[in-house]
Formats: sequence, structure tokens, C-alpha cells
Amino acid sequence: MKSLCVYCGSSSGHNPVFRELAIGVGRLIAQKELRLVYGGGHVGLMGAVADGCLEAGGEVIGVIPGHLMDRELGHTGVTDLRIVKDMHERKAMMAELSDAFLALPGSVGTLEEIVEIVTWVVLGLHGKPCGVLNFQGYYDHFAALLQKMTDEGFLKEKYQQIFRFGDDPEALIDELANADEDVSCKWD
Repeated sequence: MKSLCVYCGSSSGHNPVFRELAIGVGRLIAQKELRLVYGGGHVGLMGAVADGCLEAGGEVIGVIPGHLMDRELGHTGVTDLRIVKDMHERKAMMAELSDAFLALPGSVGTLEEIVEIVTWVVLGLHGKPCGVLNFQGYYDHFAALLQKMTDEGFLKEKYQQIFRFGDDPEALIDELANADEDVSCKWD
């Protein structure tokens, strides 16, 4: 693994512990000599993870749609800021640039991104590992929903297992780095 895509909130939330988490994850990515790929913003947890990585001497690639850049939300201090046409192009470019994916706390956009990238695994579009940082139980209800989907027969167990949940950032990043090269499933 050379590059890690991080999905996270464009807000910092109410609890400052989440901002500190994002800064720490950014630093950890730099310490592990990985390249951070993220949504290109300077606000919220997105800005915090980028700043943490940059402060620790890491390389950061931001990918942001022009309409968000026009609203002055882009992080102009990153190593490489790529401005794209729209959200679809953003997600495709982030996926192409990344070897693995990690969701930190966030809102519906973060949830949508990690679910979509796992769906791409299920459909055989890529075989890259996907993690969910369940810090302080943030994603407990999401994990329970996935289990409910499996219990009710809508989600196969093997697809549920694509989501690698963990509560320790370093352990989860290491797990993603050491994952089988191709985690794709045969779609059936």
C-alpha cells in the first residue's frame, strides 16, 4: 500500500476528540510513509487530516469539484490539489489514486462514499481493502445495520466482511496495508 484514501466529515462535529483523531490519523499516514488521498477541503475533519499529514511531512493529494473550490473550500496548502468537474469525477479519481480506503467519522457524504467504494468491490470494479474507523463506537449503528441486512438476507456475509471495522487507527491502517492484494468478491 502506497496511498490511502480517507473519507471524513467536512464538519468537525461537536466533540473536539474527532478533530484530534483526524489530525492523528493524518500524522500516522505520514509516519507510515503513505500518501493521503482525500476530498481536498480545508474545513472540518477533512482539513484536519490533511493538516496532520502535512505537519508530519507527508504527501497529500486533494481532489475537489470546481463548485466547491469556487466556494473557497479547497485546501491550497496540499502537495497536489486536483480540481475536477463534479462529485462523480472526484470519487472516480480518488479511487484510481488509492490503494485502500478508510472512513473516519462524518455525515451522509462519508457514509455514501465508503458504501459506494465497497459496492464497487462487490461488483468487481476493484479489489482494494476498505476500513471503517469505529472510534468511540461512532459506527456501531452502521455495523448493526449491516448485520441486520445480512440477517434478513439482503446482504451476503462475504460482502459484509468487506467492511473492516476497527477502533484503533494504527491497527486498522496496518490491517489495510497487509490485506490480500485483491479482496474482490465474485458477484453472485
